[in-house]
Amino acid sequence: MQTTIRSAVTFDGVGLHSGEPARLTIRPASADHGIWFKRTDIALGNTLVPARYDAVETSPLCTLIRNAAGASVSTIEHVMAALAGCGVHNALIEIDGPECPILDGSSAPFVLGIMQRGVRKLRAPVRAIEILKPVTFETESGWARLSPAEGSFMDFHIDFADAAIGTQDKHLNLANGTFVRELCDSRTFCRAADVEAMRKAGKALGGTFENAVVVDGDKILSPGGLRHKDEAVRHKMLDALGDISLAGAPIIGLYEGHKAGHALTNNLLRAVFADPSAFRLVTCDAGMAARLPGAGVDMDEVVVTAVA
Repeated sequence: MQTTIRSAVTFDGVGLHSGEPARLTIRPASADHGIWFKRTDIALGNTLVPARYDAVETSPLCTLIRNAAGASVSTIEHVMAALAGCGVHNALIEIDGPECPILDGSSAPFVLGIMQRGVRKLRAPVRAIEILKPVTFETESGWARLSPAEGSFMDFHIDFADAAIGTQDKHLNLANGTFVRELCDSRTFCRAADVEAMRKAGKALGGTFENAVVVDGDKILSPGGLRHKDEAVRHKMLDALGDISLAGAPIIGLYEGHKAGHALTNNLLRAVFADPSAFRLVTCDAGMAARLPGAGVDMDEVVVTAVA
């Protein structure tokens, strides 16, 4: 069955790149509504922005969506990952500015808020996108691929010069609450050498050592160190789930990312949907639905993960 959040939950913080205060509220929505953002600070015109791959606009450091009237919302990947990881298919997300709050740099606060409210089943079947053949999008810096699989799987590889990150690989089956146990509390990360350059360019103005893992060679500069030894690749997988969820429905298939980022994943989705032979929309029976991201999540897992 499709789901939505039981009651509204609000998050206050600042935007990672703007540094401006941001308030975001996730509200329940009806079956087949999907995920939409609403800019509450805009008085005139179309304030609704669809959380879909074809609304994504190129942005180097985050995922940004924009509607035809020009209303936009950026840094949506962490809240989108939380919704997908909790199995929420329908929601209206109200936001009072152009950027989502970064909170602690992960999806854990969003996940905890969603699960504290609870997830409500709706009287409509879940539809998913089944991948029928491998599709790859590649650039000089990396590649991403979607391939057929009996469930929702992710395989990710990163390779950074900084010894504190280095080379990391991880493979996960995303069903049975995996996201909330394995990925949701992993924070965004950056190199100390890049921080000043980003700020001179007007980016990362809301970034701190508390909402990002900052590395310098073999050193972790953020207080408390890492939440996981491989926190960097886990966060990349978190981002990828948020970006994949912009397909508009859960994906049945294997996502592979090799040094992939937001733009690569979005271009991969565009390549899939440009080829009608690469996918089909299926109505899930109980067995199929149990293998989707968010299936099997319970509150005990979320609380342990969110406070880790």
